[in-house]
Amino acid sequence: MKKTFAILGCGFLGGIVAEAYKKGLLEGYELIGVMSRSKEKAEKIAGDSIRICNSDEELLSLHPDYIVETASVKALKDIAVNALRQGISIVPLSIGAFADKTFYKDAQAAAIEGGAKIHIPSGAVGGFDVMQTVALMAEAHGGALTAEISTHKGPKSLMNTPLFSEELMTDTHERKVFDGKAAEAIQLLPTKVNVAVASALASAGPDETGTKITSVPEFVGDDHCITITTEGIKAVVDIYSATSAIAGWSVVALMRNLVSPVVFY
Repeated sequence: MKKTFAILGCGFLGGIVAEAYKKGLLEGYELIGVMSRSKEKAEKIAGDSIRICNSDEELLSLHPDYIVETASVKALKDIAVNALRQGISIVPLSIGAFADKTFYKDAQAAAIEGGAKIHIPSGAVGGFDVMQTVALMAEAHGGALTAEISTHKGPKSLMNTPLFSEELMTDTHERKVFDGKAAEAIQLLPTKVNVAVASALASAGPDETGTKITSVPEFVGDDHCITITTEGIKAVVDIYSATSAIAGWSVVALMRNLVSPVVFY
């Protein structure tokens, strides 16, 4: 029997998940509902056979096995706890929401209550398996654990954020524009550093994971380099992506893993 899912957020990333479904790459699933702030985008994904929902309540009433969230931190916070409590698992891309300790705790409690899961995709990074492994080794041996994510971006990608200044557009050299913790970064850049929070949750936590952002003249895309260390172990994951498409496809890969007889962790 196929698993059912709904998509919350029908923009670029939600469109990738829908595209994969239409191409038969999610053959273990049935898409039963979509919801978006844009009626036009929702209609494009839904076609004639998939229900377009106009509220969280309507989406939840479909009771899909999974809700794929590609909308926003607010959208995730608005629906996650109720969905999880009702036994609906969540596949979120706005992972920065979980930097809010209260929300993260409430979501976990709701998942336990409803028998659901929060499946965190790798997004534009990866290596969560080795991050968790190194963190576990540090915990088991009482050793120190350090984790850091260093991101390089083009100055244009920082426009309309507190980190942007006109000087960045005329710089001829790299300039570090943020150096702090993941929890601090997500407050400044609620849509730009979800990967930092995701990496932090898999390792040292948002309050302890160092986060650096560097503006690079004429740079296109994002380069994320994650380093996690404990005694005798050092793991480095470095991923460059020209666009955010990899985040959408990471959701598809995760969903395929969930229904596969062979699971890659």
